[in-house]
Amino acid sequence: MRRESEMAKQGSRCVALFFLLVTVAARAVSANISDGLLPNGNFEQGPSESDLNGTRVMGRHSIPHWEISGFVEYIGSGHTQDDMILPVPEGDRAVRLGNDATIRQQLRVTRKAAYYSITFTAARSCAQAEALNVSVTPDFGVLPIQTVYTSSGWDSYSWAFKAKHGTVWLSIHNPGHEENPACGPLVDFVAIKNLHPPHHTPGNMLRNGDFEEGPYIFPDVPWGVLVPPMSEDLYSPLPGWTVMSDTKVVKYVDAAHHAVPRGGRAVELVAGREAALAQEARTVPGWSYRLSFSVGDGGSGCDGNLAVDAYAGSAATAKVAYESRGTGGHKRFEMEFKAAENVTRVVFHSSNYHMKLDGTLCGPVVDDVILVPVHKHAARRLRM
Repeated sequence: MRRESEMAKQGSRCVALFFLLVTVAARAVSANISDGLLPNGNFEQGPSESDLNGTRVMGRHSIPHWEISGFVEYIGSGHTQDDMILPVPEGDRAVRLGNDATIRQQLRVTRKAAYYSITFTAARSCAQAEALNVSVTPDFGVLPIQTVYTSSGWDSYSWAFKAKHGTVWLSIHNPGHEENPACGPLVDFVAIKNLHPPHHTPGNMLRNGDFEEGPYIFPDVPWGVLVPPMSEDLYSPLPGWTVMSDTKVVKYVDAAHHAVPRGGRAVELVAGREAALAQEARTVPGWSYRLSFSVGDGGSGCDGNLAVDAYAGSAATAKVAYESRGTGGHKRFEMEFKAAENVTRVVFHSSNYHMKLDGTLCGPVVDDVILVPVHKHAARRLRM
């Protein structure tokens, strides 16, 4: 009888241990994901006091729905470092990734082989160039957290991947090795969106010329989403388009917070001549084509002569200018050209650098880009 009682107790302990392990594992695994914030993507659910040493998180699974490694800190809004206040963009909490630190979450994607974009908000906490390595095996991208495009110091970044399996690990890693191990980027607001790669339409040889398909934009964040350069990444969070640069970006903006020429989305060229937006289209040498597009300002105080350099292959270039008062508005431009190659690259970049009164970088907004063949062999001309 006593032996049976001990066996029963041992069995109860095993069952309790099993459920404990399942519960701990479940904290880092989400259900099937949908567009929007990841489970605890804003880090408002934090570790218990017993899992904190000051601000440092000590347990691997201490932050609900996330798994951590390395020097990770749980930062509250208003936290100070060297007399500098570290603000949190929304809510009260964020995480800081120190030297070689990682946060990751396991996601059950809705469709294998589908394309997804990740959007997260990050800020530097120290006065040096920082970077974050975002990965879903085997894809990864190193995003520079260097140039600041908002007055708050926080920017939203995007990155895209193709799901190779039904369950994937999303990791955000700080590859830095600084003297101060706590020195590293702050991360908040992590979201996902299923991308639907657009196809060519009868009225446009370019894909996603209206920029309606792109990364997730947080509805309560007014500064848009930065789209990084595509020097190494296989997939673009802005389907159809490539950002050409070493370290600079373009900004993806929405009509809820910006003046958009047409539809609900557009692209702001915020890095001067250091970043260009490009897409290649199949053309027939000797045939004539018309490239039309809108240039304007986002209504966010970016005023002055917002000029854009537009290219259609190596033979056709144009500089178009929009005189902005910073309150919104746009103009339509057209350029006709004769194709010289089987593939023509369409490129846009800002002709100059622009800055708002608060010192943040800004630039012209480009939208509604259309490329069509014309049934005449006309010399290149620009229409405004």
